[in-house]
Amino acid sequence: MVSERSRAPSASTHVTTTTDGVAQIFTWDEDARIEVRNLGGEVVIEANAAGLRTLASHLLTLARDGVPDGSHLHLEDSNGLEGGSVGLVLERSDDE
Repeated sequence: MVSERSRAPSASTHVTTTTDGVAQIFTWDEDARIEVRNLGGEVVIEANAAGLRTLASHLLTLARDGVPDGSHLHLEDSNGLEGGSVGLVLERSDDE
């Protein structure tokens, strides 16, 4: 992981997004560190335990009943990821 200071919001930070009138609240575990790297043919998501719990929580939020198709969360090096990370979008897609 990059030794730069984490860009993840503090544990008290909740990000609320609304799609089709349905609000999703995303939270970060304290000390969460998440880095996303593009190695050409594959993407590596590297995280500490708090970061993995945070990502799992984000995915479970999007998977809840009643969350509309197309709901998503953008993570970037200035918003939830370590500095130098490539952007990551978590998106619900119920279309086959």
